[in-house]
Amino acid sequence: MAFLQVTSMEIKISTKQRDYSIYLEHHILEKASELIGNEGKKFIITDSGVPFKWTSLIQKQFPEAKMFVFPCGEQSKSLECYAKIMTWLVENKCSRKDVIIALGGGVVGDLSGFVASTYMRGIKYVNIPTTMLSQIDSSIGGKTAIDFNGLKNIVGSFWQPSMVLIDPDTLSTLSARQLSNGLAEAVKAGLIRDKELFEIFEKDDYLQHIDEIIFRSLMVKKQIVEEDEMEQSVRKLLNFGHSYGHGYESYFKGKYLHGECVAMGMMTILKNEEIRERLRNILLRLHLPVIEECDKDKVAEIITSDKKAAGNKIDIVQVDEIGNGHVETWDISEIRRLLG
Repeated sequence: MAFLQVTSMEIKISTKQRDYSIYLEHHILEKASELIGNEGKKFIITDSGVPFKWTSLIQKQFPEAKMFVFPCGEQSKSLECYAKIMTWLVENKCSRKDVIIALGGGVVGDLSGFVASTYMRGIKYVNIPTTMLSQIDSSIGGKTAIDFNGLKNIVGSFWQPSMVLIDPDTLSTLSARQLSNGLAEAVKAGLIRDKELFEIFEKDDYLQHIDEIIFRSLMVKKQIVEEDEMEQSVRKLLNFGHSYGHGYESYFKGKYLHGECVAMGMMTILKNEEIRERLRNILLRLHLPVIEECDKDKVAEIITSDKKAAGNKIDIVQVDEIGNGHVETWDISEIRRLLG
């Protein structure tokens, strides 16, 4: 698979909590130690799904670093795994001066970030996302979380990383399914804020634009996060497709990946038939699911328990014009109706 090369880019993120940089560059993992520096001990957190090629590359640069590897999968975003990591940090005498390095996909970033936000009331962490999903979405913005009681991301915090290193070369070890899983979030970013990004996926050679897709997706999220760090207004746009998507994700219990569920969620929520058909064609091109049979009442029940619900109201993101998403407040009863 060929990727369009980018030159070295530094994208600066400015938030009330802290300012930090996203470094986007091919082979940047080879000089991670130069960027992260030598201050404090390093604690690497990763999962069993991250290829040895990438874990060894980081370990060689920090030979004294301890490394915690947890089982790959959403099931590890749990209180049990969180407790094991906290115990490991205490036993290895991690201090406030030390740094957590999160190496992996969205689960690694979410869990490691939550650990960093709560250990000793907050320590530094560097995010090194190795999947498409984490590179374009979950690695920036400061949302950290674990799942609880069958609900996705219900326990969490806002904790911005001190640095993000994005190396598109890590995508070379992804399966086609995992690549498409991440690209679903890029399609979402295009729908809500960047028409040209959305249109890239309507081209036959969209895989030749991977670097541009990453960059444009990051810029969408940068602009939104800087405007609304704590998700009080415009940041809710990033939840397009996610209310139904999280409902499907909890309901299907591992059958579908996060991006696949978001894809179905976007198809469920969209009312504009022209946009819906264009989205459908893109999802089929990416080999993403369009819709799946399910118990509508159970999915609706999961959605109404979502953290975005308030009483009998819930904020829903809608797109009537590509590149221009908006937030609507719905009555809970509307959720079940769209499920058919």
